[in-house]
Amino acid sequence: MISRLLVANRGEIARRVFATCRALGVETVAVHSDADADAPFVAEADHAVRLPGDTPTETYLRVDLILEAARRSGADAVHPGYGFLAENAEFAAAVTDAGLTWVGPPAKVIAAMGDKLAAKTLLAEAGVPMLPSWTDTADVTDFPVLVKASAGGGGRGMRIVRDADGLAEAVASAGREAAAAFGDGTVFIERYVERGRHVEVQIFGDAAGRVVALGDRECSIQRRHQKIVEEAPAVVPESVRTALHEAAVAAGRAVDYLGAGTVEFLLAPGGEFFFLEMNTRLQVEHPVTELCTGLDLVGLQLLVAEGQPLPATLGASTGHAIEVRLCAEDASAGWRPAAGTLHRFAVPQVAAEFGGLSGPGLRLDSGVVAGSVVGVHYDSMVAKLVAWGRTRTEASRLLAGALARAELHGVTTNRDLLVRVLRSPAFAAVEIDTGFLDRHSEVFAPLLPAGQLPVVALAAALASAAGRRAEAQVLAGLPSGWRNVPAVPQVTRFTGPDGEIEVRYRLDRTGALAEWSPDPGSADLTVALVEATPGRVVLDVDGVRRAYRVHRVGSEVFVDGPDGAASLTELPRLPLPTAELAAGSLLAPLPGAVTRVHVEVGQRVSAGEPLLTLEAMKLEHPVVAPIDGVVAELPVPAGGQVRTGAVLAVIDNAEENS
Repeated sequence: MISRLLVANRGEIARRVFATCRALGVETVAVHSDADADAPFVAEADHAVRLPGDTPTETYLRVDLILEAARRSGADAVHPGYGFLAENAEFAAAVTDAGLTWVGPPAKVIAAMGDKLAAKTLLAEAGVPMLPSWTDTADVTDFPVLVKASAGGGGRGMRIVRDADGLAEAVASAGREAAAAFGDGTVFIERYVERGRHVEVQIFGDAAGRVVALGDRECSIQRRHQKIVEEAPAVVPESVRTALHEAAVAAGRAVDYLGAGTVEFLLAPGGEFFFLEMNTRLQVEHPVTELCTGLDLVGLQLLVAEGQPLPATLGASTGHAIEVRLCAEDASAGWRPAAGTLHRFAVPQVAAEFGGLSGPGLRLDSGVVAGSVVGVHYDSMVAKLVAWGRTRTEASRLLAGALARAELHGVTTNRDLLVRVLRSPAFAAVEIDTGFLDRHSEVFAPLLPAGQLPVVALAAALASAAGRRAEAQVLAGLPSGWRNVPAVPQVTRFTGPDGEIEVRYRLDRTGALAEWSPDPGSADLTVALVEATPGRVVLDVDGVRRAYRVHRVGSEVFVDGPDGAASLTELPRLPLPTAELAAGSLLAPLPGAVTRVHVEVGQRVSAGEPLLTLEAMKLEHPVVAPIDGVVAELPVPAGGQVRTGAVLAVIDNAEENS
């Protein structure tokens, strides 16, 4: 019996496993880097051990440190979570050799499935359908193809190539990313199926040799080959579902599978499907299966790890569940990762955290809470929000509504994109595949219409004024900014998503809004003030009352309204002088490391040409020339670390110089 379990992972993953341990009466041990010392998962554990290390990203991958932490804490079992260590055969073997219980499949199974090329050969012999693949670029004659990492997963080390000219660079780039993420830069090439769907089957095996399928999931909506929307069950004909389950079980039996695993398939438009890979771990999207089956998959993992058989009867799938991955990134800026302090994290209507639901509702699996710092060392996902409903429509409507009303302040997220995907006609009609986001550019638009931003800025200005009035020591009864000279309005300036915005307004002696204009002469809406407090402003806009929730942190003002949310920064009335940057300066959007420099000083470049590559949150981000010109400065060499706002390059405009 497992009595004290160490979870060799962090964030939402560790919190999820801890939740099951508490329900079963199992003590928990967290391990953490210095960057995570104050993280919620560390506070929730019964015991916590610091992992020393030079870099936070490498700390969690040190097998020797994990085993030493288990020894020091008295843990008798190790759960690898569902990150890289969960698919590390050497780690599984080391845990077992140390006399600890390993919660996962045996090392030999992990090794067999970890090499995707070997796995394809092995499972093809078991009758699992396969796509043609190659290891030598010279053998590839038909396009498009997909370059894939042989080790690891999560979409890293993956590139679509549509012609022979781009194949060599795609292989090199994918190899670098795979080596950085998994320590193995081996890649292979596979035929790419246009309009294919990503469908996977959850399997479980026990020591008695029983392998079962516990339902399937649709995971086709992806960005950069990483899933962001998942649902169960997949919307497929029952004949296809049956065939998928049979192929997945056959794959599990072929390797004597033990524990939780996922067999992933590519479903072609005609109904034909092909094996992609087997993940020898619990998947990030496992909550949708839990909500549909009523099972605790982590609980089943512990049961099987203790040598017990799976229950004779396992829950049948009912209803529909949809999960979205809330990530700290700017979807409209090439998925650029975001970092910072999450000043407020509040999702309405959540009925359960890390567990099941008693009926239709929302489940939240989060690695953060209000006040958490989102850094650049780890994956950009901060939380998963999952809805279960009696029907797919019910689940998607519930999920989109709660997500749209969530208060997510301080860090840019992909929330607006997720809401637009869930509300799109194509999603409702199940017209989905792995190229969904490439075809539906409309989902990248922010929820807040551009025409409503002036009203939101007015609400922010009125809330700020109300806050100053509430703190006033004298004349507290007068409206903020009221003057005897009615011709002089109050002026508040903000920077927002589209640049600077100026709000001009005037209150009369009763506190009513006498006049307003976001910019001189541009007031197109009739607006009346109903209520203004530091945290809430109610406006009547063209006869429709709208309530805005306002949260101020320093000069940052976060406004959540019925049409969407906006983050504004109030500018000082008398700004201090600052150092002026050289024209053509390219600044780092977030902290990271410059992995490659593609140009040199004095070189002439064209707009869009790659200048250097910045690595952050385990992904490569190209920095390109914004204009035609000449490279004047490259202050950061390859291997250099940069902070947000650091100058990466300076481009002199060629036409201006001539």
